[in-house]
Amino acid sequence: MDIQAVVFDLDGVIVDSHAVMRQAFTLAYAEVVGPGPAPFEEYNRHLGRYFPDIMKIMGLPLEMEGPFVRESYRLSPQVVLFDGVRDLLTGLLDRGTRLAVATGKSGPRARDLLTQLGIGDCFVRVIGSDEVTHPKPAPDIVHRALDALDAAPDQAVMVGDAVTDIRSARSAGVRAIAAMWGETDQDELLAAAPDWVTHTPAQLLGLLTTRPYQPA
Repeated sequence: MDIQAVVFDLDGVIVDSHAVMRQAFTLAYAEVVGPGPAPFEEYNRHLGRYFPDIMKIMGLPLEMEGPFVRESYRLSPQVVLFDGVRDLLTGLLDRGTRLAVATGKSGPRARDLLTQLGIGDCFVRVIGSDEVTHPKPAPDIVHRALDALDAAPDQAVMVGDAVTDIRSARSAGVRAIAAMWGETDQDELLAAAPDWVTHTPAQLLGLLTTRPYQPA
């Protein structure tokens, strides 16, 4: 295979935002729902989906989105890149690989965060779930990324840390790579049968810069 383009999920793959999401979700829950433990563990199982869709699945008020987004912006300086991600992106760009982000976040939030972290210009396009008709696990966001990257499905891979990423990639005819270095449920992700499994950004770079590709 000649992989010319890579579509990345954002949270749990490029950025370590788990603690910030927990804080934002807990504060939004207290503000809208009231006292009591916020069900973040259940929320975490649905990551990769668009926030309003998660609220519907969990039976929580959609009004939580406003304070969740507000707190996410306020806490965004605490979000960091995973170790090795900057080298991963630089290594791929040096080989001429085109990159995009397809995230469960809204597009404006994702682009603002990547700009803050100084890597926004690494990507041809950053697409949020609010910018497609059907968010993950539907294939729409991956199709949009492929169009932006001018790549056919067999010329691209999707890198994600959630089952929704694997399903979205498969639905779009794109091979999926599981990223295991974040706060993901590894057993659940493996059960989704990704085409490759990587445990560090450096390992992913090695996979993506070795031709011909061989399944892990």
